[in-house]
Amino acid sequence: MIYYQTLKDLSSALRINSLLPSDITAAFVGRTKATGKALHSFICYDEADAMGQAKAADLRWKSGKNLSPYDGIPIGIKDMISVRNQPMACGSRMLENYISPYDATVIARLRAAGMIIWGRLNMDEFAMGSSTETSAFGPTQNPWNLSCVPGGSSGGSAAAVAAGQTCVALGTDTGGSIRQPAAFCGIVGLKPTYGRVSRYGVTAFASSLDQVGPLGRSVEDVAAILAIIGGQDSYDSTSVDIPIEDYVHASTVEKPWRVGILSEFMDGDGLDCDVAAAIGRVVQFYESHGCQIRPVSLPNVKAGLAAYYIIATAEAFSNLARFDGIRYGHRSKAATNVADIYSKSRAEGFGEEVKRRIILGAFVLSGGFHDAYYTRAQKVRSLIRSEYMRAFDDVDIILSPTTPTAAFCEHEKCEDPLAMYLNDVYTVTVNMAGLPAISIPCGFDNNHMPIGVQLIGRPFGESDLLAAARFYEKAHDFHRQHPPL
Repeated sequence: MIYYQTLKDLSSALRINSLLPSDITAAFVGRTKATGKALHSFICYDEADAMGQAKAADLRWKSGKNLSPYDGIPIGIKDMISVRNQPMACGSRMLENYISPYDATVIARLRAAGMIIWGRLNMDEFAMGSSTETSAFGPTQNPWNLSCVPGGSSGGSAAAVAAGQTCVALGTDTGGSIRQPAAFCGIVGLKPTYGRVSRYGVTAFASSLDQVGPLGRSVEDVAAILAIIGGQDSYDSTSVDIPIEDYVHASTVEKPWRVGILSEFMDGDGLDCDVAAAIGRVVQFYESHGCQIRPVSLPNVKAGLAAYYIIATAEAFSNLARFDGIRYGHRSKAATNVADIYSKSRAEGFGEEVKRRIILGAFVLSGGFHDAYYTRAQKVRSLIRSEYMRAFDDVDIILSPTTPTAAFCEHEKCEDPLAMYLNDVYTVTVNMAGLPAISIPCGFDNNHMPIGVQLIGRPFGESDLLAAARFYEKAHDFHRQHPPL
Protein backbone atom coordinates (compact mmCIF):
# COMPACT_ATOMS: atom_id res chain seq x y z
CA MET A 1 0.00 0.00 0.00
CA ILE A 2 1.46 3.33 -1.08
CA TYR A 3 0.10 5.21 1.90
CA TYR A 4 2.04 3.08 4.42
CA GLN A 5 5.40 3.38 2.67
CA THR A 6 8.21 5.43 4.19
CA LEU A 7 9.67 8.58 2.70
CA LYS A 8 12.68 6.51 1.61
CA ASP A 9 10.45 3.93 -0.10
CA LEU A 10 8.52 6.58 -2.00
CA SER A 11 11.69 8.39 -3.02
CA SER A 12 13.12 5.12 -4.38
CA ALA A 13 9.92 4.46 -6.33
CA LEU A 14 10.12 7.91 -7.90
CA ARG A 15 13.76 7.41 -8.80
CA ILE A 16 13.12 4.16 -10.70
CA ASN A 17 9.93 5.56 -12.28
CA SER A 18 7.63 2.94 -10.75
CA LEU A 19 5.50 5.76 -9.31
CA LEU A 20 4.80 9.38 -10.19
CA PRO A 21 4.08 12.14 -7.66
CA SER A 22 0.48 12.21 -8.87
CA ASP A 23 0.13 8.49 -8.02
CA ILE A 24 1.49 9.07 -4.53
CA THR A 25 -0.62 12.15 -3.88
CA ALA A 26 -3.78 10.47 -5.16
CA ALA A 27 -3.15 7.57 -2.76
CA PHE A 28 -2.91 9.90 0.23
CA VAL A 29 -5.93 11.90 -0.88
CA GLY A 30 -7.94 8.70 -1.24
CA ARG A 31 -6.80 7.41 2.13
CA THR A 32 -7.70 10.70 3.79
CA LYS A 33 -11.19 10.64 2.25
CA ALA A 34 -11.69 7.05 3.40
CA THR A 35 -10.58 7.60 6.99
CA GLY A 36 -11.14 11.33 7.50
CA LYS A 37 -14.53 11.16 9.23
CA ALA A 38 -13.32 8.53 11.67
CA LEU A 39 -10.15 10.39 12.66
CA HIS A 40 -10.71 14.09 12.02
CA SER A 41 -6.97 14.63 11.79
CA PHE A 42 -7.36 17.36 9.14
CA ILE A 43 -9.12 20.65 9.74
CA CYS A 44 -9.20 21.19 5.98
CA TYR A 45 -7.40 20.28 2.76
CA ASP A 46 -7.46 21.33 -0.89
CA GLU A 47 -7.41 18.25 -3.11
CA ALA A 48 -7.18 20.26 -6.33
CA ASP A 49 -4.22 22.26 -5.08
CA ALA A 50 -2.40 19.11 -3.94
CA MET A 51 -2.95 17.37 -7.27
CA GLY A 52 -1.84 20.50 -9.10
CA GLN A 53 1.42 20.48 -7.16
CA ALA A 54 1.79 16.76 -7.92
CA LYS A 55 1.32 17.19 -11.67
CA ALA A 56 3.98 19.90 -11.73
CA ALA A 57 6.30 17.46 -9.92
CA ASP A 58 5.42 14.77 -12.49
CA LEU A 59 6.85 16.99 -15.22
CA ARG A 60 10.03 17.65 -13.26
CA TRP A 61 10.68 13.95 -12.73
CA LYS A 62 9.93 13.11 -16.37
CA SER A 63 12.40 15.76 -17.56
CA GLY A 64 15.07 14.77 -15.02
CA LYS A 65 14.79 18.15 -13.28
CA ASN A 66 13.46 17.02 -9.91
CA LEU A 67 14.30 19.44 -7.11
CA SER A 68 15.31 16.79 -4.56
CA PRO A 69 14.89 13.04 -3.94
CA TYR A 70 11.61 13.92 -2.18
CA ASP A 71 10.16 16.11 -4.93
CA GLY A 72 6.43 15.35 -5.26
CA ILE A 73 5.92 13.63 -1.89
CA PRO A 74 3.16 15.13 0.31
CA ILE A 75 3.82 16.48 3.80
CA GLY A 76 1.04 17.46 6.21
CA ILE A 77 1.23 20.79 8.04
CA LYS A 78 0.13 21.58 11.59
CA ASP A 79 -2.46 24.34 11.59
CA MET A 80 -0.23 26.95 13.24
CA ILE A 81 2.36 27.14 10.44
CA SER A 82 1.75 29.76 7.75
CA VAL A 83 1.19 28.57 4.18
CA ARG A 84 0.55 31.29 1.62
CA ASN A 85 -3.13 31.63 0.64
CA GLN A 86 -4.22 28.84 2.98
CA PRO A 87 -6.29 29.09 6.18
CA MET A 88 -4.44 29.10 9.50
CA ALA A 89 -6.82 28.85 12.44
CA CYS A 90 -4.44 27.42 15.07
CA GLY A 91 -7.34 25.20 16.10
CA SER A 92 -9.22 28.30 17.33
CA ARG A 93 -12.38 30.24 16.53
CA MET A 94 -10.27 33.34 17.08
CA LEU A 95 -8.56 32.81 13.71
CA GLU A 96 -11.30 30.86 11.95
CA ASN A 97 -11.39 33.14 8.90
CA TYR A 98 -7.69 34.04 8.73
CA ILE A 99 -5.78 33.36 5.49
CA SER A 100 -1.96 33.36 5.61
CA PRO A 101 -0.43 35.97 3.28
CA TYR A 102 3.02 34.35 3.20
CA ASP A 103 4.94 31.10 3.67
CA ALA A 104 6.74 30.25 6.89
CA THR A 105 10.46 29.63 6.34
CA VAL A 106 10.00 25.88 6.85
CA ILE A 107 7.32 25.87 4.15
CA ALA A 108 9.55 27.81 1.75
CA ARG A 109 12.30 25.23 2.29
CA LEU A 110 9.92 22.33 1.70
CA ARG A 111 8.71 23.96 -1.50
CA ALA A 112 12.34 24.41 -2.62
CA ALA A 113 12.72 20.63 -2.22
CA GLY A 114 9.56 20.10 -4.29
CA MET A 115 7.50 18.58 -1.47
CA ILE A 116 3.73 18.88 -1.74
CA ILE A 117 2.15 20.99 0.98
CA TRP A 118 -0.80 18.83 1.98
CA GLY A 119 -3.62 20.03 4.22
CA ARG A 120 -4.08 21.70 7.59
CA LEU A 121 -3.72 19.26 10.47
CA ASN A 122 -5.81 19.49 13.63
CA MET A 123 -4.26 20.57 16.91
CA ASP A 124 -5.07 21.72 20.42
CA GLU A 125 -6.10 25.37 20.33
CA PHE A 126 -2.99 27.55 20.02
CA ALA A 127 -1.00 24.37 20.86
CA MET A 128 -2.32 24.41 24.44
CA GLY A 129 -3.18 20.84 25.31
CA SER A 130 -2.01 17.25 25.40
CA SER A 131 -4.89 15.45 23.70
CA THR A 132 -6.12 17.52 20.71
CA GLU A 133 -9.42 17.81 22.55
CA THR A 134 -9.21 21.61 22.95
CA SER A 135 -9.46 22.21 19.18
CA ALA A 136 -12.38 24.46 18.35
CA PHE A 137 -13.04 22.21 15.33
CA GLY A 138 -13.53 19.03 17.31
CA PRO A 139 -11.17 16.36 18.64
CA THR A 140 -8.93 14.02 16.67
CA GLN A 141 -9.13 10.28 17.35
CA ASN A 142 -6.25 7.88 17.80
CA PRO A 143 -6.10 5.49 14.82
CA TRP A 144 -5.10 2.60 17.09
CA ASN A 145 -8.31 3.00 19.11
CA LEU A 146 -10.91 5.56 18.09
CA SER A 147 -12.07 6.01 21.68
CA CYS A 148 -8.59 7.19 22.72
CA VAL A 149 -6.83 10.51 22.18
CA PRO A 150 -3.85 10.87 19.79
CA GLY A 151 -1.97 13.15 22.18
CA GLY A 152 -1.30 16.81 21.63
CA SER A 153 -0.89 19.44 20.70
CA SER A 154 0.27 17.97 17.34
CA GLY A 155 -2.31 15.20 17.53
CA GLY A 156 -3.60 15.72 14.00
CA SER A 157 -0.06 15.43 12.62
CA ALA A 158 0.64 12.20 14.52
CA ALA A 159 -2.71 10.59 13.72
CA ALA A 160 -2.42 11.45 10.02
CA VAL A 161 1.01 9.83 9.73
CA ALA A 162 -0.02 6.75 11.72
CA ALA A 163 -3.18 6.30 9.65
CA GLY A 164 -1.48 6.67 6.26
CA GLN A 165 -3.07 10.02 5.40
CA THR A 166 0.38 11.53 4.85
CA CYS A 167 3.88 10.11 4.78
CA VAL A 168 5.43 12.77 7.00
CA ALA A 169 4.13 15.85 8.81
CA LEU A 170 5.32 18.97 10.57
CA GLY A 171 4.42 19.66 14.18
CA THR A 172 5.54 22.06 16.85
CA ASP A 173 6.89 21.18 20.28
CA THR A 174 6.68 23.59 23.23
CA GLY A 175 6.67 21.02 26.04
CA GLY A 176 6.36 17.67 24.27
CA SER A 177 3.79 18.40 21.56
CA ILE A 178 5.64 16.38 18.91
CA ARG A 179 7.03 13.60 21.07
CA GLN A 180 3.95 12.81 23.17
CA PRO A 181 1.54 12.33 20.21
CA ALA A 182 4.25 10.41 18.35
CA ALA A 183 4.42 8.02 21.31
CA PHE A 184 0.62 7.72 21.56
CA CYS A 185 0.29 6.98 17.82
CA GLY A 186 3.27 4.62 17.41
CA ILE A 187 5.39 6.79 15.11
CA VAL A 188 8.65 8.77 15.29
CA GLY A 189 8.69 12.41 16.40
CA LEU A 190 11.74 14.68 16.59
CA LYS A 191 12.03 17.89 18.61
CA PRO A 192 15.20 19.64 17.32
CA THR A 193 17.50 21.83 19.39
CA TYR A 194 16.06 25.29 20.05
CA GLY A 195 17.41 27.47 17.24
CA ARG A 196 18.01 24.61 14.79
CA VAL A 197 14.80 25.32 12.84
CA SER A 198 13.37 28.75 12.02
CA ARG A 199 10.18 29.79 13.80
CA TYR A 200 9.41 32.54 11.28
CA GLY A 201 5.79 32.17 10.17
CA VAL A 202 4.87 29.91 13.09
CA THR A 203 2.25 31.27 15.50
CA ALA A 204 3.92 31.71 18.87
CA PHE A 205 2.71 29.99 22.02
CA ALA A 206 5.81 30.36 24.23
CA SER A 207 8.59 31.91 22.17
CA SER A 208 11.53 30.67 24.24
CA LEU A 209 10.25 27.08 24.16
CA ASP A 210 8.59 26.55 20.75
CA GLN A 211 10.36 24.53 18.06
CA VAL A 212 9.19 23.08 14.73
CA GLY A 213 9.98 19.45 14.01
CA PRO A 214 9.01 16.45 11.85
CA LEU A 215 6.89 13.37 12.50
CA GLY A 216 7.30 10.28 10.32
CA ARG A 217 7.24 6.50 10.04
CA SER A 218 10.96 6.03 10.64
CA VAL A 219 14.03 7.72 12.04
CA GLU A 220 15.38 8.14 8.52
CA ASP A 221 12.18 9.96 7.50
CA VAL A 222 12.48 12.59 10.22
CA ALA A 223 16.23 12.90 9.57
CA ALA A 224 15.53 13.71 5.92
CA ILE A 225 12.94 16.37 6.78
CA LEU A 226 15.20 17.96 9.40
CA ALA A 227 17.93 18.33 6.78
CA ILE A 228 15.46 20.21 4.56
CA ILE A 229 13.87 22.57 7.12
CA GLY A 230 16.85 23.21 9.41
CA GLY A 231 19.40 26.01 9.30
CA GLN A 232 19.79 29.68 10.12
CA ASP A 233 17.17 32.14 8.92
CA SER A 234 17.64 35.90 8.80
CA TYR A 235 13.94 36.30 9.62
CA ASP A 236 14.36 34.53 12.97
CA SER A 237 17.00 36.00 15.29
CA THR A 238 16.84 32.93 17.54
CA SER A 239 17.95 30.58 14.74
CA VAL A 240 21.59 29.59 15.07
CA ASP A 241 24.34 29.62 12.45
CA ILE A 242 25.48 26.02 12.87
CA PRO A 243 25.79 24.00 9.64
CA ILE A 244 23.13 21.45 8.77
CA GLU A 245 24.51 17.93 8.33
CA ASP A 246 23.48 15.06 6.11
CA TYR A 247 21.31 13.63 8.86
CA VAL A 248 20.23 10.59 6.85
CA HIS A 249 23.85 9.48 6.47
CA ALA A 250 24.73 10.51 10.03
CA SER A 251 21.91 8.32 11.38
CA THR A 252 23.65 5.21 10.00
CA VAL A 253 26.75 5.64 12.20
CA GLU A 254 26.99 3.05 14.96
CA LYS A 255 29.13 3.19 18.09
CA PRO A 256 29.00 2.06 21.71
CA TRP A 257 27.04 4.97 23.14
CA ARG A 258 27.15 5.88 26.78
CA VAL A 259 23.45 5.83 27.66
CA GLY A 260 22.25 7.65 30.75
CA ILE A 261 19.10 6.43 32.51
CA LEU A 262 17.25 9.30 34.16
CA SER A 263 16.47 7.98 37.63
CA GLU A 264 13.97 10.71 38.55
CA PHE A 265 11.76 9.64 35.63
CA MET A 266 12.15 5.89 35.98
CA ASP A 267 11.41 5.88 39.72
CA GLY A 268 8.65 8.48 39.78
CA ASP A 269 5.01 8.00 40.73
CA GLY A 270 2.52 7.64 37.91
CA LEU A 271 4.68 5.54 35.56
CA ASP A 272 2.50 2.77 34.13
CA CYS A 273 3.90 -0.74 34.64
CA ASP A 274 3.60 -1.62 30.92
CA VAL A 275 5.51 1.53 29.98
CA ALA A 276 8.18 0.83 32.61
CA ALA A 277 8.59 -2.73 31.33
CA ALA A 278 8.93 -1.56 27.71
CA ILE A 279 11.55 1.04 28.67
CA GLY A 280 13.40 -1.62 30.65
CA ARG A 281 13.61 -3.76 27.51
CA VAL A 282 15.05 -0.81 25.57
CA VAL A 283 17.74 -0.38 28.23
CA GLN A 284 18.54 -4.09 28.03
CA PHE A 285 18.84 -3.84 24.24
CA TYR A 286 21.42 -1.07 24.37
CA GLU A 287 23.35 -2.82 27.14
CA SER A 288 23.39 -6.13 25.27
CA HIS A 289 24.83 -4.36 22.21
CA GLY A 290 27.86 -2.96 23.95
CA CYS A 291 26.55 0.38 25.21
CA GLN A 292 27.52 1.58 28.65
CA ILE A 293 24.46 2.12 30.84
CA ARG A 294 24.97 4.80 33.47
CA PRO A 295 22.51 6.21 36.00
CA VAL A 296 21.86 9.94 35.69
CA SER A 297 20.32 12.07 38.41
CA LEU A 298 18.94 15.55 37.73
CA PRO A 299 17.37 16.60 41.05
CA ASN A 300 15.79 19.79 39.75
CA VAL A 301 13.81 18.08 36.98
CA LYS A 302 11.18 17.34 39.62
CA ALA A 303 10.44 21.07 39.65
CA GLY A 304 10.46 21.22 35.86
CA LEU A 305 6.73 20.80 35.26
CA ALA A 306 5.79 23.57 37.68
CA ALA A 307 8.44 25.92 36.30
CA TYR A 308 7.41 25.12 32.73
CA TYR A 309 3.77 26.02 33.29
CA ILE A 310 4.78 29.34 34.83
CA ILE A 311 7.10 30.29 31.97
CA ALA A 312 4.87 28.95 29.20
CA THR A 313 1.71 30.66 30.46
CA ALA A 314 3.57 33.94 31.00
CA GLU A 315 4.81 33.90 27.42
CA ALA A 316 1.40 32.82 26.14
CA PHE A 317 -0.22 35.76 27.95
CA SER A 318 2.14 38.10 26.13
CA ASN A 319 1.95 36.43 22.70
CA LEU A 320 -1.83 36.13 22.60
CA ALA A 321 -2.38 39.79 23.47
CA ARG A 322 -2.31 40.58 19.72
CA PHE A 323 -5.52 38.62 19.17
CA ASP A 324 -7.83 41.39 20.30
CA GLY A 325 -10.49 41.73 17.60
CA ILE A 326 -8.79 44.82 16.20
CA ARG A 327 -5.41 43.80 14.83
CA TYR A 328 -6.09 40.08 14.41
CA GLY A 329 -8.79 37.58 14.95
CA HIS A 330 -12.48 37.32 15.71
CA ARG A 331 -14.42 40.51 16.38
CA SER A 332 -17.59 40.21 18.45
CA LYS A 333 -20.78 41.38 16.78
CA ALA A 334 -22.13 42.22 20.23
CA ALA A 335 -19.42 44.83 20.87
CA THR A 336 -20.69 48.41 21.19
CA ASN A 337 -17.49 50.17 22.24
CA VAL A 338 -13.72 49.66 22.32
CA ALA A 339 -13.76 47.92 25.70
CA ASP A 340 -16.40 45.52 24.40
CA ILE A 341 -14.34 44.73 21.32
CA TYR A 342 -11.46 43.55 23.49
CA SER A 343 -13.39 41.70 26.16
CA LYS A 344 -16.20 40.14 24.14
CA SER A 345 -14.05 39.24 21.12
CA ARG A 346 -11.53 37.39 23.29
CA ALA A 347 -14.25 35.77 25.41
CA GLU A 348 -15.97 34.45 22.28
CA GLY A 349 -12.84 33.61 20.29
CA PHE A 350 -10.74 31.72 22.85
CA GLY A 351 -11.58 28.33 24.33
CA GLU A 352 -11.50 27.44 28.01
CA GLU A 353 -7.96 26.03 28.11
CA VAL A 354 -6.51 29.07 26.35
CA LYS A 355 -8.37 31.37 28.74
CA ARG A 356 -7.05 29.38 31.69
CA ARG A 357 -3.46 29.79 30.54
CA ILE A 358 -3.87 33.49 29.76
CA ILE A 359 -5.20 34.03 33.28
CA LEU A 360 -2.33 32.02 34.79
CA GLY A 361 0.16 34.02 32.74
CA ALA A 362 -1.36 37.33 33.80
CA PHE A 363 -1.17 36.22 37.44
CA VAL A 364 2.48 35.13 37.44
CA LEU A 365 3.53 38.37 35.73
CA SER A 366 1.43 40.67 37.90
CA GLY A 367 2.89 43.10 40.39
CA GLY A 368 3.93 41.42 43.61
CA PHE A 369 4.05 37.96 42.03
CA HIS A 370 6.57 38.39 39.20
CA ASP A 371 9.59 37.66 41.38
CA ALA A 372 7.84 35.01 43.44
CA TYR A 373 6.84 32.97 40.40
CA TYR A 374 8.28 33.98 37.03
CA THR A 375 11.77 34.94 38.22
CA ARG A 376 12.07 31.82 40.35
CA ALA A 377 10.86 29.64 37.49
CA GLN A 378 13.60 31.08 35.26
CA LYS A 379 16.17 30.26 37.93
CA VAL A 380 14.89 26.67 38.05
CA ARG A 381 15.17 26.58 34.28
CA SER A 382 18.84 27.58 34.48
CA LEU A 383 19.48 24.90 37.08
CA ILE A 384 17.83 22.23 34.93
CA ARG A 385 19.90 23.17 31.88
CA SER A 386 23.09 23.14 33.98
CA GLU A 387 22.26 19.68 35.31
CA TYR A 388 21.66 18.35 31.81
CA MET A 389 24.93 19.79 30.56
CA ARG A 390 26.88 18.24 33.45
CA ALA A 391 25.22 14.91 32.74
CA PHE A 392 26.42 15.06 29.14
CA ASP A 393 30.00 15.16 30.39
CA ASP A 394 29.52 11.47 31.27
CA VAL A 395 26.94 10.22 28.75
CA ASP A 396 26.15 10.64 25.07
CA ILE A 397 22.41 10.07 25.21
CA ILE A 398 19.86 10.25 28.03
CA LEU A 399 16.99 7.73 27.91
CA SER A 400 13.57 8.01 29.53
CA PRO A 401 9.92 7.19 28.87
CA THR A 402 8.22 9.66 26.54
CA THR A 403 4.97 9.54 28.50
CA PRO A 404 3.88 8.02 31.84
CA THR A 405 1.14 5.96 30.15
CA ALA A 406 -0.05 4.93 26.72
CA ALA A 407 -2.90 6.90 25.14
CA PHE A 408 -5.84 7.50 27.47
CA CYS A 409 -9.54 7.62 26.66
CA GLU A 410 -11.32 10.68 25.31
CA HIS A 411 -12.73 12.99 28.02
CA GLU A 412 -10.84 11.07 30.70
CA LYS A 413 -8.79 14.06 31.81
CA CYS A 414 -10.69 17.05 30.44
CA GLU A 415 -12.14 17.98 33.81
CA ASP A 416 -8.80 17.70 35.62
CA PRO A 417 -6.24 20.11 34.14
CA LEU A 418 -3.49 18.94 36.51
CA ALA A 419 -3.89 15.32 35.40
CA MET A 420 -3.69 16.49 31.78
CA TYR A 421 -0.56 18.57 32.47
CA LEU A 422 1.15 15.56 34.06
CA ASN A 423 1.28 13.92 30.61
CA ASP A 424 4.16 16.31 29.88
CA VAL A 425 6.22 15.44 32.95
CA TYR A 426 8.97 13.65 30.95
CA THR A 427 9.12 16.05 28.03
CA VAL A 428 8.93 19.64 29.30
CA THR A 429 12.45 19.86 30.73
CA VAL A 430 13.93 19.17 27.28
CA ASN A 431 12.28 22.38 26.04
CA MET A 432 13.35 24.24 29.17
CA ALA A 433 16.96 23.28 28.43
CA GLY A 434 16.67 23.80 24.66
CA LEU A 435 17.85 20.24 23.88
CA PRO A 436 17.03 17.90 20.99
CA ALA A 437 14.96 14.79 21.73
CA ILE A 438 13.23 12.06 19.78
CA SER A 439 10.43 9.63 20.57
CA ILE A 440 10.49 6.24 18.84
CA PRO A 441 8.02 3.36 19.23
CA CYS A 442 9.24 0.62 21.55
CA GLY A 443 6.28 -1.66 22.19
CA PHE A 444 2.63 -1.89 23.14
CA ASP A 445 0.71 -2.05 26.39
CA ASN A 446 -1.79 -4.74 27.35
CA ASN A 447 -4.47 -2.94 25.32
CA HIS A 448 -2.20 -2.96 22.25
CA MET A 449 -1.70 0.80 22.42
CA PRO A 450 1.75 2.09 21.36
CA ILE A 451 4.49 3.03 23.82
CA GLY A 452 7.31 5.45 23.05
CA VAL A 453 10.84 5.80 24.41
CA GLN A 454 12.50 9.22 24.52
CA LEU A 455 16.16 9.79 23.72
CA ILE A 456 17.64 13.18 24.63
CA GLY A 457 20.83 14.58 23.10
CA ARG A 458 23.33 17.38 23.52
CA PRO A 459 22.55 20.80 22.03
CA PHE A 460 22.82 20.54 18.23
CA GLY A 461 23.70 16.87 18.64
CA GLU A 462 20.92 15.65 16.35
CA SER A 463 23.30 13.41 14.38
CA ASP A 464 24.25 11.33 17.41
CA LEU A 465 20.66 11.32 18.64
CA LEU A 466 19.28 10.09 15.31
CA ALA A 467 22.01 7.44 15.04
CA ALA A 468 21.23 6.03 18.49
CA ALA A 469 17.51 5.99 17.71
CA ARG A 470 17.98 4.33 14.33
CA PHE A 471 20.26 1.69 15.87
CA TYR A 472 17.36 0.59 18.09
CA GLU A 473 14.77 0.92 15.33
CA LYS A 474 16.77 -1.25 12.91
CA ALA A 475 16.56 -4.20 15.29
CA HIS A 476 12.81 -3.94 15.90
CA ASP A 477 9.63 -3.75 13.84
CA PHE A 478 7.40 -1.56 16.04
CA HIS A 479 7.59 1.29 13.54
CA ARG A 480 6.41 -1.04 10.75
CA GLN A 481 3.18 -1.98 12.51
CA HIS A 482 0.02 -0.15 11.50
CA PRO A 483 -3.29 0.50 13.26
CA PRO A 484 -6.32 -1.70 12.41
CA LEU A 485 -8.15 1.26 10.90
